[in-house]
Amino acid sequence: QVQLVESGGGLVQAGGSLRLSCAASGRTFSRYVMGWFRQAPGKEREFVTAINWIGTTMNYADSVKGRFTISRDNTKNTVYLQMNSLKPEDTAVYYCAAANNYGLSAGNYNYWGPGTQVTVSS
Repeated sequence: QVQLVESGGGLVQAGGSLRLSCAASGRTFSRYVMGWFRQAPGKEREFVTAINWIGTTMNYADSVKGRFTISRDNTKNTVYLQMNSLKPEDTAVYYCAAANNYGLSAGNYNYWGPGTQVTVSS
């Protein structure tokens, strides 16, 4: 089992950047696929990006491709989401999640953090 806690959210102007972190408990972090999802008010939770166990495979939603970068440091039990060129439509609660197998759907992920708010002003 793994526990996840996100940090790094906040208020930023359009065009700005934020870096989210997700710290995981336990000694088996490197065994988990890690993903980032987001949920805007009144909308369903949506996939943002995922990274495999050793950081060699990543996928991105079309809406963030070229602007967001996922990475992980297995020595620090942490996954990161670098968000550049932020837009007002990126405003949402961002969640990190862990899964045993690689996948892009929320149902694939077994463990979730409580989320961190990202607000992008125009």
